[in-house]
Amino acid sequence: MAETNDDTGRKGPLAGLRVLDFSRILSGPYATMVLADMGAEIIKIEPISGGDETRGFPPFQGPLSHYYIALNRCKQSVALDLKSDRGRQVARELARECDIVVENFRPGVMDRLGLGHDVLLADNPRLIYCAISGFGADSPLSDKPAFDIVAQALSGAMSINREPGAAPNKLGLPMGDMAGSIFAVFGILAALHERHSTGRGGRVDVAMLDSLMAMLGYLAQIFLVTGQAPQPVGTRHPSIVPYGAFPTRDGHVIVACLTERFWHNFAACLDMPELAQDPRFALYHDRLANRDALEALIEARMTRDDTDFWLARLDRFDVPNAPILDVAQALEQAHVTARGLIETVAHPLVGDIRLVRGPVRFDGAGPAPAVPPSLLGADAEAVLSGVLGYGTAEIEALRGAGVIGPAPETGGTPRGVSNSR
Repeated sequence: MAETNDDTGRKGPLAGLRVLDFSRILSGPYATMVLADMGAEIIKIEPISGGDETRGFPPFQGPLSHYYIALNRCKQSVALDLKSDRGRQVARELARECDIVVENFRPGVMDRLGLGHDVLLADNPRLIYCAISGFGADSPLSDKPAFDIVAQALSGAMSINREPGAAPNKLGLPMGDMAGSIFAVFGILAALHERHSTGRGGRVDVAMLDSLMAMLGYLAQIFLVTGQAPQPVGTRHPSIVPYGAFPTRDGHVIVACLTERFWHNFAACLDMPELAQDPRFALYHDRLANRDALEALIEARMTRDDTDFWLARLDRFDVPNAPILDVAQALEQAHVTARGLIETVAHPLVGDIRLVRGPVRFDGAGPAPAVPPSLLGADAEAVLSGVLGYGTAEIEALRGAGVIGPAPETGGTPRGVSNSR
């Protein structure tokens, strides 16, 4: 159910859209959480036994996993047995009342359950069916299990995410999973736009590996232009110098001279304006060809003073710079407070939960106030009665037959469902 944004009184731009979410772990749940932030109503279908696998990932706040909290705000949880005929029937009935279905099983799993896109689109021709997988159904790798690190390894990203000579390293952010989710949102929004013209839905197919490959950007183009694979450069840039982490007397500072103006500013900041006129360093290709010599001069100068000195001086000379923060420092910096990026929500069992808000603002306002993640199956009665019109006796019969999970002892966080479409 779409929430009202307390900054402006408006609902999110996707208010009125309903999403049936079969996805779990990260690729998929992140996409549906973004849709929720934009106002869509999300009905999350989970296995009766244990629910989304991330519910069991430590550390925990009360009974809630940090992982589940991070990806499942503003969703309603229905624990449903998709291996039973009645459970699959309930899922099909829900899909008829939804605008979007999202799933991230291996290709073929939903077909074997009788819930593939052909079936659900026949039931509901306006449905947008989004399948996120590791490699896509037509890949020679389609049957291979895919997690974030697998996609990262196959994309080439791990090969360059390291210092020269060091072992390959995965990105700290789970970009394989998140790229799949982000491109899924792009595809869903495009399909919604097309539906306005045609009146019909369709299938959106997103592969995690495809998504990461698309994000290689200029790194892929280096190979396509030169025939040479980009080599690892650590925090440095493969073609821009100076750019990266430079040592100070007590740490490191990021400097990024992406333009000639910033390079001249940096040379002045170092009290070495002559560097900008030196024919070895005057232009982009000169600095790249003489990277080692230039960086040795910069490091010799910067290690004479501490990090705070350089951060202040770089700001004064208008050189792009940053300290290297850990996650705790990043979440506690002034920018986060000023932009309201951390939100506190009250959970009836856990108490206050702090969450990172979505980044997109509309007319100056961020997402609607978050609803805390549900306990497993907590919203089944609200969803089945509100969306499908089931009565209490029918819902209890489904519980008794094991088609839907038992109600959580605390009552969870049911929020009700809109009957309007």
